[in-house]
Amino acid sequence: MAVLLLVMGGSVRAHAGATLFLEEPYSYDGTFAGTGHTAVYLSRVCAESPLLLRRCKPGEQGVVLSRYHGVAGYDWLAVPLIPYLYAVDSPEKVPLYADPKLEAFLRDRYRRKYLEEIVPDVNNGETPEGPWIQLVGAAYDRAIYAFEIETSAEKDDELIRLFNAGPNKGAYKLLSANCADFVRGIVNFYYPGALHRSVIADFGVTTPKQIAKCLVRYSKHHKQLKYTNYVIPQVPGTIKRSKQVRGVVESAFKAKKYMVPLLVWHPAIVGCFAAAYLTGGGFDPGRHALVFDPSRDLEPPMSAEQRREYQSRLDLVSRSIVEDDERPETVKWPRLEATAEPELDEAGRPILRLRLGDNPVEVGVVRENIVSESESPEVARQLLLVRLHEELRRSARISPTVVGNDLQLLDELRWSRSENPRVAEASESPSSGSASKLR
Repeated sequence: MAVLLLVMGGSVRAHAGATLFLEEPYSYDGTFAGTGHTAVYLSRVCAESPLLLRRCKPGEQGVVLSRYHGVAGYDWLAVPLIPYLYAVDSPEKVPLYADPKLEAFLRDRYRRKYLEEIVPDVNNGETPEGPWIQLVGAAYDRAIYAFEIETSAEKDDELIRLFNAGPNKGAYKLLSANCADFVRGIVNFYYPGALHRSVIADFGVTTPKQIAKCLVRYSKHHKQLKYTNYVIPQVPGTIKRSKQVRGVVESAFKAKKYMVPLLVWHPAIVGCFAAAYLTGGGFDPGRHALVFDPSRDLEPPMSAEQRREYQSRLDLVSRSIVEDDERPETVKWPRLEATAEPELDEAGRPILRLRLGDNPVEVGVVRENIVSESESPEVARQLLLVRLHEELRRSARISPTVVGNDLQLLDELRWSRSENPRVAEASESPSSGSASKLR
């Protein structure tokens, strides 16, 4: 079965399609509403600019379209897939780990390079606040469930013509023209009537979860269409984890702060909510989902047995690292992270510059530079340990290949000091004394 899924996963990117992104809620949405956000990814359509669509050229990965509220007065904006997810322009620059400072740094770098005409600096030259941050780096804030169904080249070309010729003025309305209504319109353009509102489960409001459920149901009734679903994991790090996505009635019914007082004073109302919730039926967006990684094909998620095996391996490696770092004054990651400032290396890949005592130390945070560019392998190991512990949480969705590669990086960092010229140079410099605290 695993082999079959691998074959299926390897072929997913071979055909073009429209993919509904069901994005988990975070921040205020996660606390109060819980309905999340939705966008549509078109693998054959690309962006000449955020406001102009075209057919993709060979090697391009498509574009993400979504409706936004309060971004330069536009109704929709188009962003290439990798920047939309990670705020960088290529998979090899995607960080292994992110904190709020790195997230903000990468978003602003991308804004200044590609989006400044739409989102200019504020008067003092600083980064503006506002909803523009939803345009790039979505996978830092939340996990995303993806539901892809094939499209035809002819319909893609027609969609491009319609979007480029039509008006693009802000049309957002929470109850009747929200992000889910926008995506519903695009999918229904390809397959009329495929997606619709739910009067019972959402009181007639279009929600991201409802239209995702509709697309899954539509694919089951039209088995001749190529279809797949996968999950894009939230990037590990200290950014708060996103929450489970819900519909309108589901959000209210599962919120104790609302339901407990109603149960005491108006039990009949609670009964109505319960009936509406049960009638709507359960929907698990991650059921049978493959796992997305920007540098490889879709893969099956880690099984419980694999998770236990990798956890045992990580425990052994962690104990070995503790034995290597014998000094009791070894600085731990939370204190190191507090001093870290994001920068880019010569190849434009993210690094962190942090302080050990009075000395600056650079640590790579992508696969291609965490070994070669890290002046302190010990610090880099701590970063990877944090990432691995996050990946091996019971609720995390990750592929075993990714975890295996992370363990391999961790092993390479254990033996990298003598082979890394930057590390050797740092060790020989007069200011390297504080770095030895981690040895």
